[in-house]
Amino acid sequence: MNITRIPATPDPATAAAEVAAALQGIASLDLSLPPGADGAGELPELDAPGVWVAAAGASLANGVIVYAHGGSFVSRMPELIARYAHRLSAATARPVFVSHYRLAPADPYPAPLDDVVRAYEQLLTAGVPASSIALLGESSGGALVLSALLRLKETGRDLPATALTISPLTDFTLAAPSIDEAREPGVDRALLTRITEAYLAGAPRDEPPQSPYHGDLGALPPLLMLVGGAEAFLDDTLRFARAASAAGTKVEVDLHESLTHAFQITALTPQSPTGERLLARMAGWIDERLGDGASRARPAGA
Repeated sequence: MNITRIPATPDPATAAAEVAAALQGIASLDLSLPPGADGAGELPELDAPGVWVAAAGASLANGVIVYAHGGSFVSRMPELIARYAHRLSAATARPVFVSHYRLAPADPYPAPLDDVVRAYEQLLTAGVPASSIALLGESSGGALVLSALLRLKETGRDLPATALTISPLTDFTLAAPSIDEAREPGVDRALLTRITEAYLAGAPRDEPPQSPYHGDLGALPPLLMLVGGAEAFLDDTLRFARAASAAGTKVEVDLHESLTHAFQITALTPQSPTGERLLARMAGWIDERLGDGASRARPAGA
């Protein structure tokens, strides 16, 4: 396992304030997408809940990203996650399928996981090779991505070329020390207990695939795991990465010092140093695993 510590830019206080401002400014963001961003007529129709988002110049020939959004398993902001997917598509020159997986408590585990897995399987059915697919998930979506890898491996399906996670919950027993040590505003053990109870609906907390940390973590595709150094989910990433690495899976961890949960929202803030660095890192990683889309069709303004 390789851990890269990324210093807060230009300093911890400013970087933390940047994340807080990005979160507070969501309501004022222009979340509209340009015409044609749904890729209609150019991308396969999938029998799975979700939407396509494609920036100008994004090509299926470069591969596909399946994106599982965050939201504590219980909420979704369609316009926000579509805009985030568009930024990701522009940075990678690849279309993004945004999974609108079913939400707890109305549809608890395994329904959300089933939907993410189905989106991936539908791409395979549509003729997209596994070697051209990357999975990306943030927070609860990151948990779903890791769970999907375990489900796919168990059923003998070809695994995607790579998976990327941002601040996932990986151990539903909530044994990670940072849950209590981080003292992150708005994220505490009581909240996480309620969230996981709603999602699991009685399913065991210490069994895979719903609790990825407890699974067989060998023979997974290369993983890039990004996490904030000041967030409650820090140890969920570090413990999973160590276990997966010990099992033989290639894992790289980017630890963004001083940043709190949901720091990836800075990618929606124009000229955000944190957001631009995050997009560039994910695009570079995906290029290495799926082939360099940048040399073929990087959209303007990425």
